[in-house]
Amino acid sequence: MMHPKTYVEGFHNEDSVKSMTYNMLGATDMCVSALSLGTSPLACIYGNMNFDESFSLVENALKSGINMLDTAPWYGHGTSESVLGQILPKLPRKSYYINTKVGRYDPEPERMFDFSAERTLRSVDKSLQRMDLEYVDIIQVHDMEFAPSLDIIINETLPALQKVVDQGKARYIGITGYPLENYRKVLERSSVKIDTILSYTHYALHDTSLLTILPYLKSKHTEQCLSCSFGGSPYSTIINMDMVP
Repeated sequence: MMHPKTYVEGFHNEDSVKSMTYNMLGATDMCVSALSLGTSPLACIYGNMNFDESFSLVENALKSGINMLDTAPWYGHGTSESVLGQILPKLPRKSYYINTKVGRYDPEPERMFDFSAERTLRSVDKSLQRMDLEYVDIIQVHDMEFAPSLDIIINETLPALQKVVDQGKARYIGITGYPLENYRKVLERSSVKIDTILSYTHYALHDTSLLTILPYLKSKHTEQCLSCSFGGSPYSTIINMDMVP
């Protein structure tokens, strides 16, 4: 079996890479590992992690053959991206694909979401600055159902992300969200090519409802270069019981 393009001789554990399953991500040029690494834990969302633990987590994941990292400004309100900005310069850029998001930001409800074109462009620049990167591989709209209207996603957010791609700051565009019907609504109306979706907890042990729209998503594959990325826990959303009244 040939190594993926992300393989770096002398860095990777070759046996682990050989045992990892890789698949082409839709019509992109990325051959990605079956397991990816979500980096919200770097923001200590699920418990404290010091820098050495964070660095070890990311380094060992990559060396073991995982080649896709996922983050967002929302994860620790910039903390996850900032920690990655300390980690990634110490690792081969060739060894990973990295995705971040736009649209969800601050903990205060009145400032949590902003899908405007202006904030979208500023957010991408800030994310690149935090992570000390020249580009990300996928830039995603975060939880698009929280926009006042999907019209904003279609008319402002996605065209702004196309500018980001045109400027070389991202390679592909994705959308994320919980309600499955929104994918169809946006895909049918968007003039911007959408390369990936990330569906949260709809392909879990007790919820496989993502399967109901897979035929539609596959039908859009050549038209809109659509691929499907499954996010979230295999059991469903993690609940922090300390937050339950």
